Amino acid sequence: MKTIIAPVDFSDASTNALSFAAELSKRASARLIIVNVQADHEDEAGTNSKLKSVMSDLKNAFGPGLNCESLVTQGSLIAALTEITEAQRPNLIVMGTKGASGLKRILIGSNTVNVIANTKLPVLVIPEVARFEDFNRKGKTRVILATDLDALENEDPLDILKEIALLILEPKIRVLSVRPKNTNLDFLKKLERDALLSAFKPEIETERVTVFSGNVIRGINFYLNEHDDTGLVAMIARDSGGLIQKHFTREMASHTHLPLLVMHDAKILS
Repeated sequence: MKTIIAPVDFSDASTNALSFAAELSKRASARLIIVNVQADHEDEAGTNSKLKSVMSDLKNAFGPGLNCESLVTQGSLIAALTEITEAQRPNLIVMGTKGASGLKRILIGSNTVNVIANTKLPVLVIPEVARFEDFNRKGKTRVILATDLDALENEDPLDILKEIALLILEPKIRVLSVRPKNTNLDFLKKLERDALLSAFKPEIETERVTVFSGNVIRGINFYLNEHDDTGLVAMIARDSGGLIQKHFTREMASHTHLPLLVMHDAKILS
């Protein structure tokens, strides 16, 4: 990772997500761009003052070596992020959410889901209750890569997942697939599963996990309820948006305590 963007609105949720973004930036020696998008009538001088205070707090918390800068822009969040990402070419967007009701409110037809739907960049969604130090506890070191095992057109998002996973203490990536009972994987899906398992080796240990359920997200949620050693959930969104629009925004909301990395199976122009 070379550049991370973190939109902030000075809420507790966005401030918490910013701490995640700063920790990732510091550990990856990446540049952090803090973005505030304000309405036309807002006081830009006041916003710049708040951002200056936020950056000062980050420097105190993470040390002067943290490479961060801020941008203030006006208009809609999507338009602003589109312009900024085209100019800055970031590798990751980090955004915050509130609690259970907040995640549903934000993800369904609001800021975070709109960003996910309108960017090809990986988006790391951080619940307000999540803490980066959980990644440094042995009880929360498992990363779940939930996948439909369809072949990827672009494997670049896996590199971001690998980088983030390597920041976790003794990580293990579990490639999780869900399928109905009494069914078998076809040859191509077995090949894709093997490819995913190999993509993170030798640096990260991997294992395959199968959950039998007639509903993909219900199966994922069942697994997460039964295994509390998970620190991060990752999902791959297709261009069709089916996984995001039909399942993720509603049913994954039940796991608001877990950071969610949404990646896109699309080539990002450099």
